[in-house]
Amino acid sequence: MSHRRATTHVYLVDNLDTDRIIPGKYTKTLDPSILAAHVLEDLEPEFARKVQPGDVLVAGNNIGCGSSREQAALALKAAGISVVIAKSFARIFYRNAINIGLPVMEVDHAIQPGDSISVDLEGGVVINHTKNEIYRAAPMPPQMMRILQEGGLVNYLLKYGDYV
Repeated sequence: MSHRRATTHVYLVDNLDTDRIIPGKYTKTLDPSILAAHVLEDLEPEFARKVQPGDVLVAGNNIGCGSSREQAALALKAAGISVVIAKSFARIFYRNAINIGLPVMEVDHAIQPGDSISVDLEGGVVINHTKNEIYRAAPMPPQMMRILQEGGLVNYLLKYGDYV
């Protein structure tokens, strides 16, 4: 994603856990349409109706804490979220997101609701056009970038058969 302006959904809450991303009662399925229909409904009941493909989710610290359920990352991706930007991630959510092909960026940001941003995932840069600020993420390891480029770990392994 190279400096494409994106619609952002900003929830500046810390500890946005996997149960708030996708309520536990919906985790008995891997059907992406069901997950997408209920994503973030406890936090923002209208979220699933507002989100569009390519939108960006922005959060505070420790997003994805709680259970290790992969459905939390799947629900966001299925809803159309193209990248999740947060100040920090729970490690298991971070890796689950990469494994299913959902880009994540850990960045100390000052993004607020209504800010216009663009994201350069490979460069690890988020530009806040509203505030004329640049936020830099730690570079993602090349191996993880290749997994994302293939759409997730399963696709990567199907294509290459092993890590290259």
